[in-house]
Amino acid sequence: MTSDLPPFVPTSDFKITASPNPGWTYGQPIESTPNGRAWADGEKLGWKSIDVSKEETRKLYGTMISGITPRPVAFVSSISEDGIENLAPFSWFNQVSASPPVISISCHGTHVSGAAKDTLLNIRATKGFTVNIISEPWIRQADACNIDTPPHISEWPISGLTKSPSVLVKAPRVRESAFSMECELLQDIDILHPDTQDVTTTLVLGTVKFIHIRNDVIDPGRGTVDSGKLKPIMRMGGITYAKISEGYMLPRESWADKENDIREALGGRLDDVNT
Repeated sequence: MTSDLPPFVPTSDFKITASPNPGWTYGQPIESTPNGRAWADGEKLGWKSIDVSKEETRKLYGTMISGITPRPVAFVSSISEDGIENLAPFSWFNQVSASPPVISISCHGTHVSGAAKDTLLNIRATKGFTVNIISEPWIRQADACNIDTPPHISEWPISGLTKSPSVLVKAPRVRESAFSMECELLQDIDILHPDTQDVTTTLVLGTVKFIHIRNDVIDPGRGTVDSGKLKPIMRMGGITYAKISEGYMLPRESWADKENDIREALGGRLDDVNT
């Protein structure tokens, strides 16, 4: 499948570039730049609108994971009541809250099998788990845990990865992960199909109790994680992964600072509900 593809080039440097349209001003349409005009021209081919109530589940799943991209990946370590340790990646994952710190992973009932199904059962049974961010150098080891192993088989020896003891929860951390979180189950929410009332997905909310960060990925000036050093992978559609090698910064602006500039740029076009 990959024999005709160019070889993978490891990310050596993370570059910060100028933003896509540094000369943009308030109210300016996308057609003001060549790249913007090319993007707008794409609409000439029309639209495809999908009535999700009539779409096959598998097709709908494929559409959503190809459109909702890129997605961060949670590499979840859990342990069963019998002590069987499990590893599984989840790309429907994100941060929910910073105070208290809460993350979410989504376990799809229709598509869950093997390690993913075991993860949900383990979290419900033992309450604790770890979320480990996957970095580029060990994506193959992590992806191997997608295999549908029987419940009594642990993915750890298959992956070739190393266990590291957690401080609070029983489930180990992945030593190779430069950013790991120890979590406790906060809530698990079953999503029911409106017609059959079958459980199709379970949303797991986990409270973060400990965060472990390798010193070499910390920005010494800010004290936060340097994404260029962490080299996190991300999921796209199908079986495609992607890497991060470039970024750009956009300022966070406040109305107090920019109101005059906005009114000047838009003139009378600015709708003000208070006038």
